[in-house]
Amino acid sequence: MAQKKPQKTATKSIDLSQVRNIGIAAHIDAGKTTLTERILFYTGASHKIGEVHDASATMDFMAEEKAHGITIGSAVTRCPWDGMTINIIDTPGHVDFTIEVERAMRVLDGAVIVMDGVRGVEPQTETVWRQASRFEIPRVIFVNKMDRPGASYDRCLKSLARRLHAKPVPVCVPEPDGTRLIDLVNQELITFSGDNGETITRGPVPEALQELLQHHRESMLLSCAEEDPDLEDLVLEEADIPTDRIWAALRRATLGGRAHPVFAGSALRNWGVQPLLDGVLKLMPNPLERPPAIARKRAVEGEEPEETFVEMTPEGPLVALAFKIQLWEGRRHVFVRIYQGVLNAGDAVRIGGSDQVERVARIFEVDAHRKKRIEVATAGEIVLLAGLRHASTGDTLCDPEIDLRLERIQAREPVLGLAVEPTSAKEEEKLVEVLEKLCEEDPTLRLEEDKETGQRVLKGMGELHLQIIFERIQREYGLDVRAGRPRVMTRETIGGPGTADVVVDRRFKVGEDKELHLHARCLAKARPQPRDGGIEVRCTPTILPPGAPFTAAQMDAVKAGVNDGTIAGPIEGALLQDVAVELVEVEVFDSGSTPQALRIAASQAVREALVKGGGQVLRPLMRIEVVVPDDNLGTVLGDLQSRGALITGQEADMGTTTVIGDCPLEALLGYTTELRSLTKGRGQFTMEFARFDVS
Repeated sequence: MAQKKPQKTATKSIDLSQVRNIGIAAHIDAGKTTLTERILFYTGASHKIGEVHDASATMDFMAEEKAHGITIGSAVTRCPWDGMTINIIDTPGHVDFTIEVERAMRVLDGAVIVMDGVRGVEPQTETVWRQASRFEIPRVIFVNKMDRPGASYDRCLKSLARRLHAKPVPVCVPEPDGTRLIDLVNQELITFSGDNGETITRGPVPEALQELLQHHRESMLLSCAEEDPDLEDLVLEEADIPTDRIWAALRRATLGGRAHPVFAGSALRNWGVQPLLDGVLKLMPNPLERPPAIARKRAVEGEEPEETFVEMTPEGPLVALAFKIQLWEGRRHVFVRIYQGVLNAGDAVRIGGSDQVERVARIFEVDAHRKKRIEVATAGEIVLLAGLRHASTGDTLCDPEIDLRLERIQAREPVLGLAVEPTSAKEEEKLVEVLEKLCEEDPTLRLEEDKETGQRVLKGMGELHLQIIFERIQREYGLDVRAGRPRVMTRETIGGPGTADVVVDRRFKVGEDKELHLHARCLAKARPQPRDGGIEVRCTPTILPPGAPFTAAQMDAVKAGVNDGTIAGPIEGALLQDVAVELVEVEVFDSGSTPQALRIAASQAVREALVKGGGQVLRPLMRIEVVVPDDNLGTVLGDLQSRGALITGQEADMGTTTVIGDCPLEALLGYTTELRSLTKGRGQFTMEFARFDVS
């Protein structure tokens, strides 16, 4: 008799209503890690403040992060505040590491978007905003660096509305030219004192600041009235409004994505952080308030997969998402977010969509670079698992008795490649093994072999991305690597329509007295699609002669042939994109139209149609922002135009001009050094991938 499977029960109780899972995201150098360090200090999770500039930040623990002074990998930590637990993922701001933000946004419940009070919305701010919007993540905004000359809270509010189409709602407003904040909800002035700003004093707002208070408070209350219509009359009557009612209206608007509360301060100067923490508790959702996750059941062959909802609850079978693979102390670990059920150390889990079952050896809670072993984890938690050899980024881990797949994490395709080889031929195998491990960690990293030269090519998101990888290979594995010149990755499309009618009629001897005859005809058409239109394939051909028998195996072969034809472009053999292909006719000739003959004919017809459509090479175009002193503007504009840049806009402010445009990536290799030379070190340059296009 089969033994009944024991029912798993949690051995620890977590009140999910007292938990906040948030990410901190922004453009590079906006102060994300500095803000996180203050949060850890003020909540008591850390007993001293680490600084990025002296390589002592808790969250930037990798040697490469300390050396470059930037965040490279997302780091997980947790801290207590006002009786609740805040789980935080600190994410990178550099565009080359945007996959880290993508993974974080996929599993978080809310986000704090950090802005530079001087520069406002920057290119990577737009990128992380889009990522958060795609997953419908509620957001609050922290305008940082308000101590710097030129910082403007009002200008930041306007740039949020203009460039992100956000609805910023002021909650804490900085005092002009000061280090105090006006709390609009409580109508109080907040002062920060002590060695590290840990002492907060609240008092009445002085007369000199009343106009500023009333201006922004009215804006906040009108936004609240959109959620609570009864508030509108109270606002017009200038009646006293209970603070709880204001917070409740702000919370509803925030969770619905209809408003984005804005706080302010200077993390480096230790002011403005505690009100932000209070706002996170009051405005951000707990795991129970997020919409259920959508999963697909494993489909029976020939049927569409059925969708189901996964509720955030410890009841029911396990459903979790593996969102990051990390080599920790030389061992493979998997970060997961648990959406349903309970996971115990030693449990078996299925990789959704497959028959692969693995066993979880150990479970850890994570605090930056420290991990603490635990025996059980439950729905709503983000934990680290050891013992899983096959799970990869985006995989669903579920109870072996069920088979579900959550939405996967989408990784961008790499845009830059370098030929790599070890300095010693003896280390060839070790280098390949190391690179394969790193590619497991980072879905935007690819290792491929160049068919023409036989060289191994490592592809990534940019120069810095690949540089960091080489530094890690040397530090972690003791391997010295030689790299070739950067090579920009390309794609291919076609410039116009193309039609090809192909007949395959071949005879082969099989043995001494047998002959194999392959005979089939296919008619295919191809046409270009708009940029980012993807590949569209239609394979519902007319079968000739009418009424001729056509088996399922023959149709499968035709479909396989069409797919074969769309693998590579007609010029360089690069990946094909933005093309629509249709197989129009298939003519069969008795026994000669074998599946093999049909596959060859379909593939050749598609390839010839692409050639007749006129192949075009697409190169990566980057969206650029160059901040230039006005004195050097003409020189920089001339240099950009010589590189093939298309200037789409300029914004002047305080003696500098921000130049916005698109430029081929190939022309931007090494541009940072050139810009410094043209502007005597005062110019700033950022870029992010825009699209593949003809250039």
